[in-house]
Amino acid sequence: MKKFMLAVSFSTLLLGCSDNEVGDVSLGMFTLKDIKLNTLVDPIVPGVTCHIASVEANLSLSDPSDSSIACRQTGEITSTMIAQIDRSKSGEVVFKKSKSIFFKTMKVRRIYDAQNQTLMYLSYATKETSGSFKHSLSTVPLWGTKAYTEPQITLKNDG
Repeated sequence: MKKFMLAVSFSTLLLGCSDNEVGDVSLGMFTLKDIKLNTLVDPIVPGVTCHIASVEANLSLSDPSDSSIACRQTGEITSTMIAQIDRSKSGEVVFKKSKSIFFKTMKVRRIYDAQNQTLMYLSYATKETSGSFKHSLSTVPLWGTKAYTEPQITLKNDG
């Protein structure tokens, strides 16, 4: 019995089930596909909430790769939060969800654009589908937050 429960728990993890689903839209009576709407609060910058829409195929071994993302400021964003994030060009994964038993995963990666003081959230699939890696981008500018810093402007003296 313990092995069965462990297998059920492991398969639940693989399917990426979670309590962050906030919507479920059927694509019709004669299809097994639905659009699932999930919410993601950034774990390091909790003042950012993203909503992710993706197609899921019930009773299928593989879900489509299509997804879209929209992120907005929903709370305070501070310079302390920004100081804690990965500032590399590739950023860091803040969310991932298995989309098939064949190693396809949907990921959301946060990348910081320091020059424009903007957080970028990239949603993408890790497997090519129909000759393309599906992806979607949303941005959250720091303008108007406690994390925003005035750009240093240098004036040129031509005289």
